[in-house]
Formats: sequence, structure tokens, C-alpha cells
Amino acid sequence: MRFTIYDLTGETPVPVGVTTMLPDPAVRTAEYIVMLAPEARGKGLGTAATRLTLDYAFHVTNLRMVWLKVLAPNKPGIRAYEKAGFRAAGALREAGYWLGQSCDELIMDALASEFTGPSVITPLR
Repeated sequence: MRFTIYDLTGETPVPVGVTTMLPDPAVRTAEYIVMLAPEARGKGLGTAATRLTLDYAFHVTNLRMVWLKVLAPNKPGIRAYEKAGFRAAGALREAGYWLGQSCDELIMDALASEFTGPSVITPLR
């Protein structure tokens, strides 16, 4: 599943990234990936898109859990994921590179049972 992220602050919507879920239907989980253009970062778009994708994952596709990997030095990304509902689940030591240096890759997950707030998904009539 792939969704386009749009910046709606201007006169016309501008695509600035994508979110992707790679589901494993046998166990009702999915890996989450987000790509956001550098000029769109720091505006809350990543957090909003991540939260909407989790909403879809839990309320439409009935997934139990969504997980992701993020490089440990990516503090803004980690904060955005936490705001959207992800929690730390573990680390792959020295599994990634950040600015040419090896670093840990953090595993984060979000559970349907812990996803708070109302869904913005409206049922079809």
C-alpha cells in the first residue's frame, strides 16, 4: 500500500513524499516506510501522514501491528514517529550508516490496541 503525501498549505496541493506499508497478511503486521522531500521536513507533514497511515492500517486493513526501522541519530524522525504512535521496540547494533559513520538502527512499533484518538476514517453508507 502506498499513499502520496501532499503539502496543502499553498494555493494548490504539492506532492512532497510517500508512505508505504509492506503487509504480511498471514500475521496481520506491516513494515512502514516514509520518504519526505527535504524541503517538506519540519512542518509536521511526516507526523500527520504517519498517523493517517496508521489509522488506515488499523481501522481499514485490520492490522495488529506496524513496525519500522530508523537510524538512531535521526532524532527528528524518531520524535515524529513517537508523536504518531510508534514506540521503541529494540535496536540492530551498528546496522546503519549516518554521515559516513556506523550507527544503530532502531526498531519501533505501533499496536492497534494502543492506537489512541478517534479514527478519521468514515464508514461507507
